Amino acid sequence: MSSLEFDIVSEEAIRSGRATDAYFDRTETVLEHASKNPHVVAEVTADQFPDGDYELLCGLGDAIALFEGRNVDVEAIPEGRLFDGGPVMRISGPYLEFARYETALLGFLSHASGIATAALTVRQAAPESTVLSFGARHVHPSMAAIVERSALVAGLDGFSHVAAGELLGREAGGTMPHALLLAFGRGNQELAWQAFDEAVEADVPRIALCDTFSDETDEAHRAARTLGDRLDGVRLDTTGSRRGDFKHIVREVRWELDAAGYEDVEIFVSGGLRPDDLRSLAEFVDGFGVGSAISNADPVDFALDIVEIDSEAIAKRGKLSGVKSVYRTTDGGHYIGHADQPGPTDAEELLVPVLADGTVVNETAFDLDAAADRAAADASLTGFGASDGTV
Repeated sequence: MSSLEFDIVSEEAIRSGRATDAYFDRTETVLEHASKNPHVVAEVTADQFPDGDYELLCGLGDAIALFEGRNVDVEAIPEGRLFDGGPVMRISGPYLEFARYETALLGFLSHASGIATAALTVRQAAPESTVLSFGARHVHPSMAAIVERSALVAGLDGFSHVAAGELLGREAGGTMPHALLLAFGRGNQELAWQAFDEAVEADVPRIALCDTFSDETDEAHRAARTLGDRLDGVRLDTTGSRRGDFKHIVREVRWELDAAGYEDVEIFVSGGLRPDDLRSLAEFVDGFGVGSAISNADPVDFALDIVEIDSEAIAKRGKLSGVKSVYRTTDGGHYIGHADQPGPTDAEELLVPVLADGTVVNETAFDLDAAADRAAADASLTGFGASDGTV
């Protein structure tokens, strides 16, 4: 048995605060030496002011799990809400209660929010199509559940990763890779499709991969003749170097299937797709598998800043001092104001209590299904993704 171990920071290291930057260890040492542990308010912020570039908040459940049981209060924008500047989270309590958790906290929120924002852009590019997340292969395996959960928050219909599904309580989807067709050998595609149909559970859709050895239209026809009424759809995963005019290929497959009486056979496509591809193909395609456009998203550049110490407003240069509130206005705008001043008329205050003295008081704020509903509603209200993924 191998003695090698994976390079994965353990859950115990995260919960104990060892998943931190070294200077927080030294900060604790200095403050304890000086007998200083002020009561602070800290805010997690990406941008100080709105700039019209909305992002989707995700990762809140992990962030709250980090602070549960500690002597802090946490208010946050519920997961699945779009934000544009100002704080997405406010932490109040003795500084040494949470100082060493800043590194993990920002990692939880930054990575998940970046992936969720990219996934929402994909979702809005083809709002009427089935869209699945196929991107787990592009990230470290320890990140797979984060990728798939973030995609679900953004409204995607499913994902491919088995272990992530077990963790999230959702069943992974997917049918066959090119490796299956290759294993049966050139010219034996029918044998592969038949074997799949015979061996795989009946509730798994019969989606035949149709671009392994020959023309997509040819293989789609052959799959339809082979499986007949049992065939639910064909998947085209043509590599970019052989793709040419992919839209034309897809339209040709649809035309020829219809002409042969296979109108009910659906078409699914995958392979390096970007949001513009979905917009272009959605009229002719029933579903998409999207990978790197979601999983390879840049993290949101969150920072945690102290804005109040012992009830006195304070901040480092370039940051806004004092406690702030954020609002969603009735026209879908995002507004930031001083917490001790009234917000816009009829606007919704976005920061809500989630943790009180270490106890969770609002599980709905990071419930997966509720987050997906919020994301869909906010995308509609703000016009997110109307053209290029921004408002």
